[in-house]
Amino acid sequence: MRALIQRVSRCTVSTAEGNRSNIGAGLLIFFGVGKDDTKDDAHALAQRCAALRCFQDHEGKMNLSVRDVSGEVMVVSQFTLYADTRKGNRPGYTDAADPEKAEDLYDTFVTALRTALAPLKVATGVFRAEMSVELVNQGPVTLLLESKK
Repeated sequence: MRALIQRVSRCTVSTAEGNRSNIGAGLLIFFGVGKDDTKDDAHALAQRCAALRCFQDHEGKMNLSVRDVSGEVMVVSQFTLYADTRKGNRPGYTDAADPEKAEDLYDTFVTALRTALAPLKVATGVFRAEMSVELVNQGPVTLLLESKK
């Protein structure tokens, strides 16, 4: 599993069907599932995301987590995090999980994150939908977490 995390001052996700979700200050997590990932990976990665210290304390050091600052989180499914671009000009996705497995683990990750933070602190995009993501990256801070090496 891969979580590409951006510290944001705000984020909005919308679809052509009119679905819209937004958060204030917190984290935008682009979330990808690999073919060998498990529910244990989803739970562990959710805990790491909730505890990741990427917010500044009173001394300006990144010592605070999204939980510490009472921030919000937006989770957006992103299978392209598993793109293989080593050959040619077209990315391959053989390492990405199939959509049914990915959606199940995405839901597991979101539920675990809501348990770690609070249900109302975690918003989502729409799984398998074409989305527009608008964000203001604060810092900028962008970090990649993986469940496996």
